[in-house]
Amino acid sequence: MSQLKRPLVIANWKMNPVTLQEAKTIFTGIKNNSKKFLETTVVIAPPTLYITELKKLTTKTSLALGAQNTHFDVKGAYTGEHSIPQLVEAGVSYIIIGHSERRQQGETDELISRKVMATLKGKCTAVVCVGEKTRDTQGNFYSLIEQQIKAAVGEVQKSRLKDVVIAYEPIWAIGTGATATVADVMEMQLFIKKILTKLFDRTGARNVRVIYGGSVNADNAKELFVSGGINGFLVGGASLKPVDFGKIIQAVN
Repeated sequence: MSQLKRPLVIANWKMNPVTLQEAKTIFTGIKNNSKKFLETTVVIAPPTLYITELKKLTTKTSLALGAQNTHFDVKGAYTGEHSIPQLVEAGVSYIIIGHSERRQQGETDELISRKVMATLKGKCTAVVCVGEKTRDTQGNFYSLIEQQIKAAVGEVQKSRLKDVVIAYEPIWAIGTGATATVADVMEMQLFIKKILTKLFDRTGARNVRVIYGGSVNADNAKELFVSGGINGFLVGGASLKPVDFGKIIQAVN
């Protein structure tokens, strides 16, 4: 199965867990619960400090590693940052960019665009997060999503779109227990594809995978995937529970 047709499930551990041993235990549990689902690409994005050690556990498995953030420059006087070459050497092949929690800390559309371009130059897959804080009855939130997409990928060459993933994460649904309905997800997926088609063309739009994040769990994953028209999920809290995360992986098969 080609990369573009394979479902994609990404675990965003954020600043969890507290110890490396806990991280290894969770990672091993996910490894054991996902080994039979070879038709799905599963990515674990742990805290940066754990990446090198978890890389050692990926032998004889198809699990990939992701980073939760990156800097756009290769090296320099950037205290506390990590560059793409450094992350790649540690074992990373996917990078989450523009998560709402990063945007709330001041990341701008311009900065996100620079990170996307640097990620693609570094031969990694860019997972670009977009999403609205609230939904208004007039549908004005669509213009925000369009702005975020245009700013993030507008300068990407069409030939590199296969290495771009758009993760739709409505902020009001992240960690709140509130989940977008199947109709909401389907409608937004179609809207995102429409924007990509205007920016590039239909072929280019087809090459970009669209995934959903926002209180995804073992109970709602299957319906969202089957009826929402998406290519997979970006999972937060549930990805720290190997059994539940395994059920989400199973749901996309």
